[in-house]
Amino acid sequence: MPINKQKNIETLKQVAAVKHKKTLMHALGIELTEISEDRVCGTMPVDERTIQYYEMLHGGASVAFAETLCSCAACIHIDMDHQKVVGLEINANHIRGMSSGILYGEAKPYHIGKRTQVWSIEIKNEKQELVCISRCTMAVVELSR
Repeated sequence: MPINKQKNIETLKQVAAVKHKKTLMHALGIELTEISEDRVCGTMPVDERTIQYYEMLHGGASVAFAETLCSCAACIHIDMDHQKVVGLEINANHIRGMSSGILYGEAKPYHIGKRTQVWSIEIKNEKQELVCISRCTMAVVELSR
C-alpha cells in the first residue's frame, strides 16, 4: 500500500497545533514551523527549561530538539496506521554556546529506507550561526496489534 505523505503531513500539523502537554516537546517549548516531505523545521527557546547549571544551553536539550525534528520528519515517510519510528542512534556536535534566545532547527533526509531512515539536523541561533549539528538514525517498526 502506498504511503499517503500528504495525510501524514496534515496529521503532524494537527499534532503540532494541539501542543500535547504530556510530551517532552511541550516541556521544552519546541514548536514545529514547517512540515514538508523533504524537511521539518522548528524552534526551541533557550531559557530556564533548556539551560544547564552555568546558564548555557544544555547539550541534551539540543539533542532532544534534534531528535524531535527528525522523529516528526520520519513519520511522513511511513504508513502511520501500521508503523512507527523510534530513535536508533543520534550524535551531535555542539559548535557554539548560547545563554538565551531562540534556536532554529531543520531536519533533512540523507536516506529514507523501508526499515531505517537517516536524518541531518542543523540547529542555528537568531543570527543564523551554527549552534549544533546532528545526525539521527530512525528505525521503522511495525505497530503491535
